[in-house]
Amino acid sequence: MYAVAGRVKDEDIALVRDRTSIADVIGETVTLRSAGGGNLKGLCPFHDEKSPSFNVAPARGVYYCFGCGQGGDAIKFLMDAEHLSFIESVERLAGKAGIQLRYDTDGAAPAGPRPQAGQRQRLIAAHASAVEFYRDQLGSPGARKAREFLAERGFGREAAEKYGCGFAPDSWDALSKHLRLQGFTADELITAGLSKTARSGSLIDRFRRRLLWPIRDLSGDVIGFGARKLFDDDDGPKYLNTPETPIYKKSHVLYGIDHAKREIAKRGRAVIVEGYTDVMACHEAGEPTAVATCGTAFGVDHIGVLRRLLMDSDSFTGEIIYTFDGDAAGQKAALRAFEEDQRFVGRTFIAVSPDDMDPCELRLARGDLAVRDMIAGREPLVDFALRHTISRFDLDTVEGRVEAMRRAAPLVAKIKDREKRPEYARKLAGDLGMDLEPVQRAVNNALRGSDAAEQRAPRPAAHSPQRLVERDALKLALQEPVLAGPMFDAVGPENYGDPVLRAVREAIDAAGGAGSAVSGVVWIEKVRTACADLTGQIAVGELAVEPLLIDGVPDPNYVQVTLAKLQLPRVTQVIRDLKSKLQRLNPVTSKDQYLALAGELFSLEQQARALREQAAGGM
Repeated sequence: MYAVAGRVKDEDIALVRDRTSIADVIGETVTLRSAGGGNLKGLCPFHDEKSPSFNVAPARGVYYCFGCGQGGDAIKFLMDAEHLSFIESVERLAGKAGIQLRYDTDGAAPAGPRPQAGQRQRLIAAHASAVEFYRDQLGSPGARKAREFLAERGFGREAAEKYGCGFAPDSWDALSKHLRLQGFTADELITAGLSKTARSGSLIDRFRRRLLWPIRDLSGDVIGFGARKLFDDDDGPKYLNTPETPIYKKSHVLYGIDHAKREIAKRGRAVIVEGYTDVMACHEAGEPTAVATCGTAFGVDHIGVLRRLLMDSDSFTGEIIYTFDGDAAGQKAALRAFEEDQRFVGRTFIAVSPDDMDPCELRLARGDLAVRDMIAGREPLVDFALRHTISRFDLDTVEGRVEAMRRAAPLVAKIKDREKRPEYARKLAGDLGMDLEPVQRAVNNALRGSDAAEQRAPRPAAHSPQRLVERDALKLALQEPVLAGPMFDAVGPENYGDPVLRAVREAIDAAGGAGSAVSGVVWIEKVRTACADLTGQIAVGELAVEPLLIDGVPDPNYVQVTLAKLQLPRVTQVIRDLKSKLQRLNPVTSKDQYLALAGELFSLEQQARALREQAAGGM
């Protein structure tokens, strides 16, 4: 559960929720595919998983992950995915929906001016202004070297504008002064990584006399810059990037992801290159799935970003293509990539450019087709890793072959796809000139332990039939309150055997009952807020997106059948208890009590008979 919105009017928050497409918001980060019944599914952005358990219900404006329990509406998603406050998330969505938010004041005075936006919005706004400033500077006389750099690599004015390239002028504080005049504070500029404090204590620009590329997040907001050295007398590094900030985390950032995300999802592949101009070259050459890291090696967090776009899972095979120079450093990077590769379920390849050229150099020398051909000529990364590993040994000697086998066997064992391991063991034996048996034994030795641990992993128990009915009744109240309405409200919490589900049922009463609600995220959030049990709050999110037990569209008859099945076990238990009590009573000495209980039993048996008939209506 999250905090209230502060000064934003409640009706405006409701309007934001109503006009926001949760599928569009989440689709900026996660590739979603149909899960049936109008729901969507994808790989959870909040935990690492192999099969998609992240469910989105667009009709109700909510999401829930059955793997980690994260759930909520579009506002909550932005809060968790982008580390925004509640009001920052509301303002972000309101801006996209074209909604002018109104704000309450503490007193009775009329609503005042819009309060200052949250920190993230301020930092994003500062970067947006910086992009415009640097872009304007690229056309200045002092930026001739920057324009020549781009031209020499095959990029003219149109490409520079497309990718937002800019130039940091030969000035210590031109940008800082420009942004201060726009109302940004010194603390904000330092926090954003755009400025820093000089020894004298004054504010100076972080980037100076450099060609700049704006770095954007998945939503397209600029969160940092990459800066390339142009002048020989610049004693800084060749590339200088924005430092770690509240909005820029280099281990998560991929340059070009804003341009590439839709094509990555559409084509089912991503091409990993090493530099900004390589991304530009691939995109201009007709390979719009290229992305690059920014000042750090390709790692686990980058893999997580791409897996969610590719929906790389046991049932869907995404494709990752690494491009590395053919030199020693490139080969080392490729082998390091193989170590992380097994986090991908999908197929992973390496494309090595001819003559050790990077994609940008290849495009200049041989044209767009050569870049596409390089990527098309990729080879499986495991083949490259094995070939590179055994090439370091003298296979003409027994010692060399045995040592190569010892080094290569663990690589085969790391292959995620079990079906491929025997084939690669055979291939390795053939490449080494050895019998299959010792090679297979070495692979099995490397595998020993990990597979056993996987087999020992406990599996969650399935819900009992009655718990499934209890869950289905609550799903009707949360997902179809107009349909369930008074019928649902008439069946009290005492019919729920699971204490967590009973807490959810009590929360529905506390929220006004299903009969008073209309479907949608506002109703679901109202129930979640009313639930005093933390586990119950999580269950609300889960039940809001979990499919009903019916294949088609639910109708009043389905509600009646479900509620009959829900009540029958409790009524049956009460009947047993009454019969037991009657058997212990003397009908002569306790005649009045006996007759009262007998009348109650008769009534309950009639009720049980009616419930069984209603429940049978669903057969």
